[in-house]
Amino acid sequence: MRTAAVATALATLAVLGAGGSSARAVEDDVPTRQQVQQAEDAVVAGQRDVDAVRADLVAAREKVATAQLAASKAAEAFNGARYDARQARLDADAARVVETEAQAHSDRLRDVFRRNAVRSLTTHSELAVLSSLADSDGLGELLSRSSAIRVGRQAFTVRNDDLEAAADAASAAREAADQAEDDAVAAADRARVARGEARDAAAGAVAEEQVAAGREQALVAELARLQDVSIAVAQRRESGLERRRAAAEAARRAEEQRQAELAQQAAAAAAQPEPAPAPETASPEPTQDPEPDPEPAPEPPAPETPAPETPAPAPSGGASAAIAFARAQLGDPYRWAASGPDAWDCSGLTAGAWAAGGTSLPHYSVAQYEQSTPISPGELRPGDLVFWGDSSSPSSIYHVALYAGDGMIIHAPRTGRPVTEESMYYWIEPNFYARP
Repeated sequence: MRTAAVATALATLAVLGAGGSSARAVEDDVPTRQQVQQAEDAVVAGQRDVDAVRADLVAAREKVATAQLAASKAAEAFNGARYDARQARLDADAARVVETEAQAHSDRLRDVFRRNAVRSLTTHSELAVLSSLADSDGLGELLSRSSAIRVGRQAFTVRNDDLEAAADAASAAREAADQAEDDAVAAADRARVARGEARDAAAGAVAEEQVAAGREQALVAELARLQDVSIAVAQRRESGLERRRAAAEAARRAEEQRQAELAQQAAAAAAQPEPAPAPETASPEPTQDPEPDPEPAPEPPAPETPAPETPAPAPSGGASAAIAFARAQLGDPYRWAASGPDAWDCSGLTAGAWAAGGTSLPHYSVAQYEQSTPISPGELRPGDLVFWGDSSSPSSIYHVALYAGDGMIIHAPRTGRPVTEESMYYWIEPNFYARP
């Protein structure tokens, strides 16, 4: 926004720069106090404008931070949905195995039942039963044959119950497998939605940041221009005044020299032939005793050497390999859902680092925490994992980094920022810690 003061200051510079068309000599072309004040007023007005827009920039940067956070969450949501889809697929495969086994068992029982039914009808038809009872010798034999028939029928019933139970188990397994399949499809759909959200959020964050950076650059340039206007006018006035002061001083000295020469000429004309008396020699002023040399200042006491800090124990085994792997990726670009070899997201980098250390971790920050041992911040040592979450629940985790020691982490921050090593508190304080 260009104020009247700014326009006046620019007009002042234009006038001052047009030395060839000015009626006065360049040495006399000195800005007035009013012109200097107008330029200073333009800077004040411009500073107010810049301050106002910088307040807007603060809000814009907050939007950028919010968009970046949304991108991180969406990227990890995609990793989580993809992880759930894989788990659902494994559950579906296991359910299909159970279904196949249950169906095979049901088929075997059905075959046994069919053979037994045929045998029973052939051996114990109603006619055969009546004939058997008629041919019985005595009541005891009759009761014995009747009991055998009942036992056979009971066994037949039990086999039928087993067949029905096997059929029910096969049906239940089939339903479980179908449900697992549906869950896998739904999880895959959620993964695709999360992937789209991650892309949109990341693109929005980058766009917001670019707009904010462009506005800030333009505002800083505008403020610098206004300040240059004021400085140029003030310097022009100071230089002009200095030239005027120098010219006046030169004129004064020339006049004094001329007056001195006239006085000498007048004195020579009025001089008598007798020699002039010798001029009195002015007695030298007594010299002051030199000041005694100052006593040397006492030497400051030697600074106490602080006791060396106890170094943190060096990471061992898998942790050192994980850190070495992560450091080898410094500078690689961030790309959501990437797990190397030339691009990474946050959980992809930590999974790759610990794979180099001999420990398998899923490509999902929540699952990495769940499959590690939770620790407190005071227990952190190089190689541990540091997490950021929205709440006190581990299910809210959306970012993970590898602890490198001395308060530093190695991580893949977000879109637009490569893999880097920086302070653990570079952003907001983490709230979960774990050891693989």
